[in-house]
Amino acid sequence: MKNNFEMNNRKGQITIFIIIALIILGGIIIYFVYRGGLFQEKLPAELDPVYTYYLGCIENEASTGALILGEQAGYIEQPEFSPGSQYMPFSNQLDFLGTGVPYWYYISGNGVSKEQIPTKEKMQVQLNDFLNERILECDFSTFENQGFIINLGEAEAETLINSNSIDVSVKQDISISFGEVSWSGTNHEVNLDSNLGKFYELAQKIYATQKESMFLEKYGLDILRLYAPVDGSEIGCSPKIWSLNEIRLELINALEANVPAVKLEGNYYDLKNKENKYFVQNIGEDVDVNVNFLYSGNWPMKLEVWPSEDGLLKANPVGLEEGLGMLGFCYTPYHFVYDFAYPVLIQIYSGEEMFQFPVVILIDKNNPREPLDVEGLPNVVPELCNHKITEMSVSTYNTNLEPIEANIDFKCFDTVCSIGTTNISDSGDAVLVDNFPQCVNGYIVASAEGYKTKKYLTSTLESGEAMIVLDKKYKLDLEVQKQGAELGSDYSILTFTKDESVTTVSYPSQKQIELTEGQYEIKVYIYSNSSIALKGSTSQKCVDVPKSGLSGIFGVTEEKCFDLKIPNQVVDFAVSGGGTQNYYIGESELQESSKLIINADSFGIPSALEDLQENYNKVDTQGVDIMFE
Repeated sequence: MKNNFEMNNRKGQITIFIIIALIILGGIIIYFVYRGGLFQEKLPAELDPVYTYYLGCIENEASTGALILGEQAGYIEQPEFSPGSQYMPFSNQLDFLGTGVPYWYYISGNGVSKEQIPTKEKMQVQLNDFLNERILECDFSTFENQGFIINLGEAEAETLINSNSIDVSVKQDISISFGEVSWSGTNHEVNLDSNLGKFYELAQKIYATQKESMFLEKYGLDILRLYAPVDGSEIGCSPKIWSLNEIRLELINALEANVPAVKLEGNYYDLKNKENKYFVQNIGEDVDVNVNFLYSGNWPMKLEVWPSEDGLLKANPVGLEEGLGMLGFCYTPYHFVYDFAYPVLIQIYSGEEMFQFPVVILIDKNNPREPLDVEGLPNVVPELCNHKITEMSVSTYNTNLEPIEANIDFKCFDTVCSIGTTNISDSGDAVLVDNFPQCVNGYIVASAEGYKTKKYLTSTLESGEAMIVLDKKYKLDLEVQKQGAELGSDYSILTFTKDESVTTVSYPSQKQIELTEGQYEIKVYIYSNSSIALKGSTSQKCVDVPKSGLSGIFGVTEEKCFDLKIPNQVVDFAVSGGGTQNYYIGESELQESSKLIINADSFGIPSALEDLQENYNKVDTQGVDIMFE
């Protein structure tokens, strides 16, 4: 009996301990659950309009961010701008209706083929950052005027881009109170309908097909051979001469007419005739949304032709050998070699949603460019970046020598390596000590939100230190005046040149500008409607050809001449005012001002070519007034 009693007693003690342990464990779980905001108290009906607006604001901002990603080839924060050159006129962005759209494939100013295709993960990170800033700007003033009290903490957004939707999870402390009623919450979920993921996946398939088969280059080569002299011959004894400018115009017109005819196999169009099947490209699936291929004559183009001289292509006649001249027969063969490059913008859209990305099309020496041998994806680490062996110390400050945290990259020729971030240390400095790749005359690149990216030239063959001072960017409203009055129907082009950086503004379509402290050359061109008629001209070209008859057999020649005509032209817009001013913009002016006013002189609307040339000269010699308010 005693043993049974002791056994039962022990079982009872164990049961009690288990119950106590479960209670403690449950308390811990409940504590952390409520601390994390997974279970939030029920929202009172009186506060529902405020919270509904808050969720709607998140949804609107997420929708706005998705639209920006679609309009800018998958970027909200665009890659650092890289300009083109006279050799290759493509920057890393295509200017489409005033918005820079990053190329997925382009050729840099020094002729290097480059890709900049964002991953879906990178798109989500940029959308997260966009929401973190924009949610804090949700305007609750209407509710606050009614007596509601709303307090918001910092937002931490996480997004997931699906094929037909975007899941948004926001962790943000929010408290709402009205009279005696109050409520607070932390975790907020929103789901919005969006085709961003679907469009992005289709864009990748289109690009992969283009990259593998170069179908756009093949269409481009056909256009080149149809609309420009490449190979051929004509009966006649006179040389053939073509103007390179006229060839350029012919190709521009041909591209504008033919590029939009390109389609993908699918059900979003009807072929008007069987011949248009030529323009249909198969990407491995039937496309059920609209896809446009666009080209504009305003976009940059590279066109070089060999042989050519002074903007003219010339083919001399042959077949004037002994015997053929007596028959009166000769012909003019020609063979020209082209380097021909231009952008194509690919748009995928349905309703108000769109995803677009541009690519550069290259015909190299009369042949489509070769497919890339490497993937070139942005997450692939360049070989140089795998060999970081030189320790460097980098400190970053603002112009008041106050420490600021900044992202640090290292650029050696065309390779950019991510290094890390300067962090404010116990000593009060923002410092990064890390290993860098070895490079002579490389650049340490520091970037921070709200500051102008700064490059620091250095050699990393030996350890060293770098102190980089970043200039704060200030956004100002911009107003351009001509003799103290607003421009009216005129428009202007302004360039702000500081060191090697040039900022160009088209006014009045752009009425804001970001500036930093420093010495600027400010140049203003003001354009007005004009109707200057440039008369065409005719010049005479002469060549020696064999004389007809018996004397031609013995090499006797005679001079024959022909006319080269340049057609009449009309200048629709002409420079009517402007000027140039060197001006040091101090940080105090930027801090204390919200508006920059530039007042330029009027030169008068030119009525002849001589007046137009004189106005252009005045832009370099006349000053402009710079005012801040």
